[in-house]
Amino acid sequence: MKITELELLPASKYLFIKVHTDSGITGIGEAGAWGYLDGVAGVLKKLEDYITGKDPFMIEHHWNYMYRSMYFRGSILMSAISAIDIALWDIKGKALGVPVYELLGGRCRDRVRSYEAVFKFTPEECAQACAELKKKGYDAARLMITGDIRLENAERSSSIYNYKVQEYANKVKACREAVGDEFDFILECHRSMDPMEAVAFAKAVEPYRPLFLEDPIAPDNIDAMADVASRTTIPVATGERFINIQEFEMTFRRNAAKYVRPDVCALGGLTPSKKVAAMAEANYVKIVPHNPLGPVSTAACLQLDAAIPNFAIQEFPSFYHTGNEAEMTKEPFEEDGGYILIPDRSGIGIELVDDITEKFPPKQRSISAQTAYDGSVYDV
Repeated sequence: MKITELELLPASKYLFIKVHTDSGITGIGEAGAWGYLDGVAGVLKKLEDYITGKDPFMIEHHWNYMYRSMYFRGSILMSAISAIDIALWDIKGKALGVPVYELLGGRCRDRVRSYEAVFKFTPEECAQACAELKKKGYDAARLMITGDIRLENAERSSSIYNYKVQEYANKVKACREAVGDEFDFILECHRSMDPMEAVAFAKAVEPYRPLFLEDPIAPDNIDAMADVASRTTIPVATGERFINIQEFEMTFRRNAAKYVRPDVCALGGLTPSKKVAAMAEANYVKIVPHNPLGPVSTAACLQLDAAIPNFAIQEFPSFYHTGNEAEMTKEPFEEDGGYILIPDRSGIGIELVDDITEKFPPKQRSISAQTAYDGSVYDV
């Protein structure tokens, strides 16, 4: 079997690919650098020159060749490699007639616990949204612990340390009171705090026992993240921006996180993600795959989740339900309350609908940042 073509399939705010072979088997993948998909498309066209004519089964070899060629590395390159890597695993599973999880060591579970994001920004709205998710069968939710990210210019109060910390803590308190104890919170800080604010906020919400504190500060300095983690009893989670396994290794060595968030569409695909899971297992760290993307990303995550013993919980994008994205695939994911069933079909378990670009016209997300009251720019 040989690869004959790499087809780009932009749809809605995503970039999917389809890798064709001379046997008629095709594999699908998805790119993760969602703010710069035009750049990823350019890299994919360049990588097509390499993979055309190659044996799709040589996944590790191809991964290393693409990763080590041309010296330059970064999120756009790794997102392109991710899409190809996922597609190659999909091809191999289909060719052998098994789900990808069978190639990764076999299934550890038949369903995965999941959570949706609550994009609400007042304590009352957050509490109501959590109560609604609980009624649907979910037992966990991701709370956006930030100011209103829809605003281009932040309110003046967001610059006041005491107000900011207290307002964020009020959200968690209101949500706990709304859903009771049989419910977990993922506190998505979205890199919106400095270390002092992060520690104060963590101390304030420790009584509500959240599952973890996600990226309380910008993840660029692992030592700073480790310092924050050492000052609270709430486990810290990070890793969604990481683009190589070495960043995860440094995180483990410094005890900077007890949950890590590899993104299969940004880290380089399933190949390095499985390695990160093994490294994490050796350090008693659990895996919470990052998944803010489309259904191919979700499908690839499910294959990883099925095959690793230290899986914790799976991010399930809320826009899968609100944006009709179940219609992007020929068969939707099977759900059972707050759980997603692992598909037993070969490959990654899904197929994109025909003419997806026409049915979901491309509309890439624009770059954005938030401006503080004094005119400066900060993480949000």
